[in-house]
Amino acid sequence: MRIRTAGVVALFALALAASGCGGDSGEPAAKDTPKAAGGKMVIWADDKRTAALKPFAEKFGQENGVTVEVQAVSKDLQTNFVTASQQGSGPDVVVGAHDWIGNLVQNGTIDPVQLAADQKSAFNATAVKAVTFNGQLYGVPYAQENLALIRNTELAPEAPKTIEDLVAKGRQLTASKKVTETLCLQVGQNGDAYHIYPLYSSAGGYLFGTAANGDYDPKDLGVGKPESIEAFKKIGALGEKGAGVLKRSIADTNSIATFTGKKCAYLVSGPWAVADVKKAGISYDISAIPGFAGGKEAQPFVGVQAFYVAAKGNNKALAQEFVANYTTTPELAVALYNAEPRPPALTAALDQVKGADADLAKFQEAGRNGQVLPAIPAMAAIWDPFGKAEAAVIGGADPTSTITAAGKTISGQIK
Repeated sequence: MRIRTAGVVALFALALAASGCGGDSGEPAAKDTPKAAGGKMVIWADDKRTAALKPFAEKFGQENGVTVEVQAVSKDLQTNFVTASQQGSGPDVVVGAHDWIGNLVQNGTIDPVQLAADQKSAFNATAVKAVTFNGQLYGVPYAQENLALIRNTELAPEAPKTIEDLVAKGRQLTASKKVTETLCLQVGQNGDAYHIYPLYSSAGGYLFGTAANGDYDPKDLGVGKPESIEAFKKIGALGEKGAGVLKRSIADTNSIATFTGKKCAYLVSGPWAVADVKKAGISYDISAIPGFAGGKEAQPFVGVQAFYVAAKGNNKALAQEFVANYTTTPELAVALYNAEPRPPALTAALDQVKGADADLAKFQEAGRNGQVLPAIPAMAAIWDPFGKAEAAVIGGADPTSTITAAGKTISGQIK
């Protein structure tokens, strides 16, 4: 996963949607069957998933007497989908992360997905929970992901039990000039809430509390509270004015490359990093991200990739049929895994691929205690202020005043 950023990209969406489908006028009546609807169905996905989806889309089109187009949207897929939907020129199906759901529902751009009970039970329960919002299922999950600790086993044979153990071993390696960095955990100049969250949670910090039904409660904001201040004091102690373990010079652009270049023994990243690690010929292993000694267990966010039905698509009945009955098959899930190896959310698909990929079970174990990444609309207010506060504290700013200010900013945006 990348650094999450907030913002709106306006004009780019229209150019992307120019070859897409039309507005609501062609929507089939409820009595129509998907096959009778005819016409064209459009799917938006990113570059890697587009190629994997095309053969399945073509087969679906042939079986239902329609044309199905899979269009690649390389950048700002969520923002462009919302903008195009509001213009009446969006797709019928969109593929993206589960934490989009709150924003997409709030903007009226996706419909609930209808799955039978046996279809739901075929998926990992955490994945189903991730795509459930306000008691309704809004997407069909196909992959899960979470951060873990990837280590160079030639430099660090044993998995560290605590972050303090990691720091001690990393200092030995830097002192002997075997590496130049203790830890590759991306921060950058604007911070990265996603990657720092395991340490933040281990130190007692939280983003949102939970309501009685287990859903995240936007009214219970943890940023700026005493727990978050204490957490950032510990994070700051690892920063540039402290142990020098966390640095703004380690960013999304170089964290993996620094590890594959054997300049650090430890990398905090996800399944997307493994291909580069293998290509570099690194002897590696994967384990849970260690927490602070005496603290809580570090909890990485668990993210889910899913298929959504566009609320303003031109062919909604057909889109529901495709999402409910085509994206729930092991064949499609395995094809998407082969395009980008992330643990499949469909149990049958995971069973097919895990025998040939030992890393899948290790990432799952590393995320066993993880938290589902909040998908509520209020989460959009977190990324930028939290990240900038993190970068400032790592750079040496006072944790108390910095995080208190970030909390006030976030609270003001939520209201």
